[in-house]
Amino acid sequence: MSFFKLGFGGKKKLGVDIGTHSVKIVEASKEGGRFRLENYGLFELEDVDKNVASKQVPVAYEQDLAWGIKETLKLAKISSVEVVASIPSFSTFATVITMPFLSEQDIAKTIPYEARKYIPLPLSEVVLDWSIVNVTPPDKQPILPEKKEGRGKQASVEVYIAAVSKDETVRYQNIMKQAGLSLRALELENSALIRALVGNDLSPIAVVNIGGRSTSILIVDQGFERISHNYEVGGYEITKSIARSLNVNFKRAEELKKTMGLKSQDSGMVNTAMSSLIDLIVFETKKIIRNYEDAKKTKISRVLLIGGSANMPMFAQYFQEKIGLPISLGNPLARMIFEPRLELIKGELNSTFAVAMGLAMREI
Repeated sequence: MSFFKLGFGGKKKLGVDIGTHSVKIVEASKEGGRFRLENYGLFELEDVDKNVASKQVPVAYEQDLAWGIKETLKLAKISSVEVVASIPSFSTFATVITMPFLSEQDIAKTIPYEARKYIPLPLSEVVLDWSIVNVTPPDKQPILPEKKEGRGKQASVEVYIAAVSKDETVRYQNIMKQAGLSLRALELENSALIRALVGNDLSPIAVVNIGGRSTSILIVDQGFERISHNYEVGGYEITKSIARSLNVNFKRAEELKKTMGLKSQDSGMVNTAMSSLIDLIVFETKKIIRNYEDAKKTKISRVLLIGGSANMPMFAQYFQEKIGLPISLGNPLARMIFEPRLELIKGELNSTFAVAMGLAMREI
């Protein structure tokens, strides 16, 4: 799924993930049917105001982003210019709808009319895309009480629809153009994350992406996003809580978070400062999982954790104990070839660059 699709001329391409806290860039190529991690780079957005990052973005900020991307490419010695970029989930709308089975041509004609029921903006102001998720044959349809058995049943189709405002697509094109790059496709952040983490696994999975400013809780089923919920607690708030509790500056608090994490020994105050916020993330995750399981009469098989904070000591163990489901850290590098020397920082790369890797893996 992409909001515009153009072919790639070269063998290497870039995945550019512009978050609220940093810009992550991955360069990848394809080798023998598998992707190879060629290079990567990160640009920190240290002084970004939360409202600016998620609402109206001034032209000056776009210029700063473009400059940061150019500098990162130069320092990392990345020469590729063709890009797939992500749009954060708070700037997009996506849902799965069920409709009577039609031919693909008829679905294409019907989608704009159906989308009006779900998308809160006029369709003239958005770029709309869709994909067929699943087709349920007549013999698998539930029999309604008012219908006689075997009568009135017909096949149905689940369709994933996504929309982003045209202004957003233009903004990203401007940023990449100023950075000297060629934007070949624009994709939802969650779609890239699913590609990087889930692959061909069709079972119901929860993905908890703990970003700099917020946490995205995502239910993936049949390989598609079903529910996405943003919770306004992320790594930044956790670090601030440590800084307040221990009366240290932000930099020192960030160091303590990364080195001490949720270890109980010698770090009781650090643990306490973080655990209340993490418990809120756990609570939100459990609520979303329970609601989906009740609505779909299914069970979430496991939870994947991703994002910088997920890599702190004892975080995964703590989360599993609280949520009561199998937990694992997202591992996009499992789907990529990479240099053996990167093995030592594999965990950090997985947690930080997952979206960018998923973008760089996108086939067009």
